[in-house]
Amino acid sequence: MRITEEQSRLLAICMIKGVSWYFIAREAQRLDGLARLWSGDIIECSPEATKARALINDNASELGRHVKSAIQEAERAADAGARLVTVLDQEYPATLRLIFNPPPFLFVRGELRDADLRSVAVVGTRQASEDGLRRARRMSGLLTEHQVTVVSGLARGIDTAAHTAALDTGGRTIAVVGTGILRCYPAENRALADRIAESGAVVSQFWPDANGATYTFPRRNVTMSGIAQGTVVIEAASTSGAKMQARLALEHGKRVFLLRSLTEAQPWAQEYVKTRGALMVEDVDDVVKSLSSPDRIQEVNASRAQLTLEFEDMKLGESAPEALW
Repeated sequence: MRITEEQSRLLAICMIKGVSWYFIAREAQRLDGLARLWSGDIIECSPEATKARALINDNASELGRHVKSAIQEAERAADAGARLVTVLDQEYPATLRLIFNPPPFLFVRGELRDADLRSVAVVGTRQASEDGLRRARRMSGLLTEHQVTVVSGLARGIDTAAHTAALDTGGRTIAVVGTGILRCYPAENRALADRIAESGAVVSQFWPDANGATYTFPRRNVTMSGIAQGTVVIEAASTSGAKMQARLALEHGKRVFLLRSLTEAQPWAQEYVKTRGALMVEDVDDVVKSLSSPDRIQEVNASRAQLTLEFEDMKLGESAPEALW
């Protein structure tokens, strides 16, 4: 796998300990952003930016070494059949660009398609009931029949049921994982991950050999929310990562769909519907009718990028994207 100079420099900056990767992704997308990051010349005014400026300048002499390490990381991923996609690349999902905290890079096994922009995350508890698993399979299967890509996190329980149903109905599914692309968690889902990579995509935002950790799975939820147009929560307690993803999706301006059975069983779900803008749904049509076409998402993304450039030329900073969801 050939890694470009831009890609290697972006990854090298990510190797500086203490620099926010979300800040790197935002700054790199601005006009001449990567070149300015490389020299420590930063536009954004935030605590993250102030900290990053100092760290980049303090570690300037290490950047050459980090570039070599970045190339090695990309080669290790390529040896396992994965490729690097960065926020600088056209292939980077447009849905993910539209959130305020996108990852600066992804390692991808399989293929990301433009049609995947019409996607919905189907999530829920690892300790799922039989009814929950049945509902996850039904929702996922019906979404794929409507040519909607199903996104989930490859975890036990609801995630596994959602991915499997999408594959069994001949649809597209994307697994956003909480480990490096060379790892698989849980281990028993390795065959499922391989199957997903053959007809969809397995996506990781971490270094290829990274183990799962307490911080990686919440970050995975950020990306899972961002890569999908909306999130359907099937079954989840108040402490579940699925509830966290519902909150993140609302913060991203995405749609959150909560099954009626969930809202009847969980006070947190009732509160999300009453006060936070989540939608209670009973069937797949309630979800599908809220989705935008891939062309529409690309239009909004292009408009956001153009407005950003125009405002930066005026020294007014980045504009907010047009409302899409």
